Amino acid sequence: KKAAGDASTENYENIVYEGYGPAGIAVVVEALTDNRNRTAGDVRHYFDKFGGNLGTSGCVSFMFEDKGIIVCEEENVDEEKALEACMEAGANDVSFEEEGIIEFETDPSQVGNVANALREMGYNVTSAEASKVPNNYTKVEDEEALRKLALFFDALDEDDDVQNVYNNLENTEDLPEL
Repeated sequence: KKAAGDASTENYENIVYEGYGPAGIAVVVEALTDNRNRTAGDVRHYFDKFGGNLGTSGCVSFMFEDKGIIVCEEENVDEEKALEACMEAGANDVSFEEEGIIEFETDPSQVGNVANALREMGYNVTSAEASKVPNNYTKVEDEEALRKLALFFDALDEDDDVQNVYNNLENTEDLPEL
């Protein structure tokens, strides 16, 4: 039946790959695939091609913390009001990024509930997602290493099986445009 195309046998599985990318940047790659061998080979190829090392499970994940991140854009930010909203909505923390951007931090399982509560309070929620946030960051100064990192992240981004890529690069704004 499978050869004739009669049976629907697509079984997708989540796989997490960990390792060190170019310049020793810690990288966690989340993939969703119907062919574990193909995806493992592709991800290993990206790490090898750009000077990184694919590691074993747990080799870098301890450097990341699972958090829910909710970003809101507000024209006139009232920090007192935002702190009150943080507590009322059930968020753990709030930070004020660049002008007009408020970032609420919550438990990953509560992202939807907190985002909805913030919307009901009148906040303009622009993104709400569970994420892996690095405990510490690594800054890369070398231009060649930054170019390799940009190519590495681009290759991972282009792979259809790769869902999310998390890293601990501090100066992501210095990555060259490709």
